[in-house]
Amino acid sequence: MYVKYLRAFLVAAFFFTPLAAGLAPVSADAAMYRPFEVSGWIPYWRAATGTADVLPHMATLTEVNPFVYTLKSDGTFLDNGALDAEPWLTLRAEAKKNNIRFIPTVMTSNSELLHALLSNTQSRIALEDYIAALVKERGFDGIDIDFEGKRAETREYFSLFLKGLAMRMPEQWLMCTIESRTPVADRYWGTTPPVDATIYANDLKEINTYCDRVRIMTYDQQSIDQKLAAQYASSSQLYAPVGDPAWIEKVVNLMARDIAKNKLMIGIPTYGYEYDVTAYAGNEYLYDILWTFNPGYATPIAVQYNVTPYRTPWGEMAFSYSPAATSSLPAPQASGMNGLATALAATAFADTYNSHLNFRYMVWPDAQSVADKIALAKRLGVRGVSVFKFDGGQDPAIWGTLQTSQASVPAVPSGASFTRALTLGSRGADVRSLQIVLNADARTRVAASGGGSPGNETEYFGSATLRAVQKFQEMYALAYVGNSGYGYVGPMTRAKLNALR
Repeated sequence: MYVKYLRAFLVAAFFFTPLAAGLAPVSADAAMYRPFEVSGWIPYWRAATGTADVLPHMATLTEVNPFVYTLKSDGTFLDNGALDAEPWLTLRAEAKKNNIRFIPTVMTSNSELLHALLSNTQSRIALEDYIAALVKERGFDGIDIDFEGKRAETREYFSLFLKGLAMRMPEQWLMCTIESRTPVADRYWGTTPPVDATIYANDLKEINTYCDRVRIMTYDQQSIDQKLAAQYASSSQLYAPVGDPAWIEKVVNLMARDIAKNKLMIGIPTYGYEYDVTAYAGNEYLYDILWTFNPGYATPIAVQYNVTPYRTPWGEMAFSYSPAATSSLPAPQASGMNGLATALAATAFADTYNSHLNFRYMVWPDAQSVADKIALAKRLGVRGVSVFKFDGGQDPAIWGTLQTSQASVPAVPSGASFTRALTLGSRGADVRSLQIVLNADARTRVAASGGGSPGNETEYFGSATLRAVQKFQEMYALAYVGNSGYGYVGPMTRAKLNALR
């Protein structure tokens, strides 16, 4: 979205006096640059508890997404959450005060409606105009497009829609929430992939071109990764993750081939699933999803059946239990039954009698599993994480985990952009800002400790900053050894630095 930053730069150049340090204000509402971003959705069906949950922790977030709009058949939005009333107005005011992006989500999973609206030029343009006008009239920082379940034949029309929307909102943020994409070999592990296995409804390269952030829905994994499922089955283990980091890493590595990592956000769920599981002879399990739940739902059940939850090999919490007492399954022990005991007993029964037996299995993420995914996001070098959902029902310790992810992370001053040339020996606040941006990526880090390291950025452009700039230029194919601009922060390098906001 270089148009956005170019326009912001021109506004600054003509209407503002540049600061002595070379940083010019771009917009009073411009979002603060943070090396690692955290966004989160608040669902309209839990507006009161969700906003109450988020308000004390606003400084932890980079962006908040009211999950309120759904797409109607006439190409307009249904506001399910009365976004122009409380408690959203207070949330929005606090977001502005804390320099947090306030970007509502519009969602639909109606594939027929999407194809009808987007494949028709007139209705597609009308939808683009409607969204752009709504964003500007309501003063939102942008819009989050969450169009799920699209048909393959809608692919090119969805790309045209994003292109038109981006052109209409050069100064607002266009966020895209899209489904995860599992490598074909892993998705169809042990079987022959169908001929249409690589025909997708999302053109990732086009999405990368027009979307400022791309939130991958790396949850609801279920049985999509047959290779991982087979590995667990081979050792007779239960495997029903909401989102296994091993699977998420595969998804990110695949999608990062077409989408820049500085745009990618890993989706993190805060809810779990309850399954009705059938154990068959030979350590085979059939999983039937009953419903989703917030972690607070699992605790009283564990207490009722005197079961101790355990941490799964993939990092989420879980336990098994039988809602109906039978002589075939173990009775709760005084000290608390192991979370796997019921599952193991059901398996033993099935093997002994060459039969089958059912039990319940509950699995959900807690603060530790969220911390694991944040660590994965940082290791993979993506932009950040997007949490679905904040509604007061998630593990409350998650807030501490999210706050830690932002700890000791300095920020470029709000609305700042790089406007002057920087080179060896330069001094000023913009040199410190440069070091902050470089430190956001381990590959271009100025220093591991001491002056210039994350949290200890300085206002002096020394040899360590020079080397970091050179790595930055190589990484983005801006300059190489032997080029006159190698290590020099000129127009092309500044444009890239500004685009990474």
